[in-house]
Amino acid sequence: MQVEITREYIEQVEEAIARDDKGFILETMSEMYPADITTVLYELDTNESKYVLDLLPPEIGSQILGDLDYDIRTDFLAYFTSEEIARYLNLMDSDDAVDILNEMNVQRREEVIALIDNEEKADDILDLLRYEEDCAGGLMAKELIKVNINWRVRQCIEEIRRQAEDVERIYTVYVVDNRDVLLGRLSIKALLLSKDDKLVKDIYSEDVISIESFRDENEVVSVMQKYDLEAIPVVNIQGKLLGRITIDDVIDVMQEQAELSRQLMTGISENVEEDDSVFRISRSRIPWLVIGMVGGLLAAHFMGFFEADIAMLPALALFVPLITATGGNVGIQSSSIIIQTLSSNAVIFENFAQRLFKLIMVALLNALIISALVFTFTYLFRQDLKLSMVVSVALFSVVMLASLMGTLTPMLLDKLGVNPAVAAGPFITTANDLLGLAIYFGIAHMLYEL
Repeated sequence: MQVEITREYIEQVEEAIARDDKGFILETMSEMYPADITTVLYELDTNESKYVLDLLPPEIGSQILGDLDYDIRTDFLAYFTSEEIARYLNLMDSDDAVDILNEMNVQRREEVIALIDNEEKADDILDLLRYEEDCAGGLMAKELIKVNINWRVRQCIEEIRRQAEDVERIYTVYVVDNRDVLLGRLSIKALLLSKDDKLVKDIYSEDVISIESFRDENEVVSVMQKYDLEAIPVVNIQGKLLGRITIDDVIDVMQEQAELSRQLMTGISENVEEDDSVFRISRSRIPWLVIGMVGGLLAAHFMGFFEADIAMLPALALFVPLITATGGNVGIQSSSIIIQTLSSNAVIFENFAQRLFKLIMVALLNALIISALVFTFTYLFRQDLKLSMVVSVALFSVVMLASLMGTLTPMLLDKLGVNPAVAAGPFITTANDLLGLAIYFGIAHMLYEL
């Protein structure tokens, strides 16, 4: 029976651990998915989590270890012996095993590798450890199904059965030559429908998309998204088949990218988690907060130049929040669309004039609608034609300028090799505040001078 994970169940597990009731834990978790067990472990302390993991079958334990968050897993594995870790790594895909080993110091890593009793697995892990984590080679797993182009169908099926013992999911059968150079792929359908003595070279397809091991992980994501792939083979410069990257690894990269972009756009300068230390969280937030504070001080100082205008017409000050908030919102909207386009590696600099014209038309329509609404509202409630004109004209100008800045700034930063996500948060907001105030009070000064 499937157990619902509630606070009550967590407490029951804690009580079962305290009284060494192994039966309750095994009985209730036997029908759970590894991901659900991982959720339970997050609610337990480290000793309790290890107690539970030691009771579970090693196959389940290896999946759970592979799914744990980096920070939690690092602390968790400190309670394991090198022999215990090696036993779990034996049951993992090579890429997941390497991810765990990279979280250890060199001495512990070498101890664990030496204790892996599967020589082929150990060789695969050592081969993957030489790649950087953020490239295709660092993402790939060595486990895959491949057949030789000169084999017959009968031999292929026997080899696939043998290789499939180490491969959790079979997406594609890859075809190689005698030097392991990737030539194409063989569909399971073609294999099953062909006669036993048929040669692979007569039934395989040369239509295969691959990626070199040195390519950046962002390129991997882009290629797999573009061609809607569930797995992609990884080759070296000579085209030799090295491994494959599966969709689950790409999803992890996409989640990391989305989280990093979200943090950068909100002014967090480094990747942090909720359970990080107070100092680390504060350090990640303070740089852009300081920039925002400086921008606010500059805005306050800037308003001092128009102190006489405000003294003459105090109602001008009432609309300052409207000007700054609208400019910031418009800038964030425009930059978010551009950043999304840039992150997908779309070529936005082609037909740039056409794109810019479309941007101006959208900004113009938005500016007309917003300024007209503000003019109507201000005139109805203030009965001041000049003030209504000042606010609406200023708002129109701010929307146009913020749209332009929100679009061009990320594109310029991308051209300069800077992550454009940093421009979508406090930077654009602060810049728009200053420019918006300059436009607002400049227009007010001109109109009231006339």
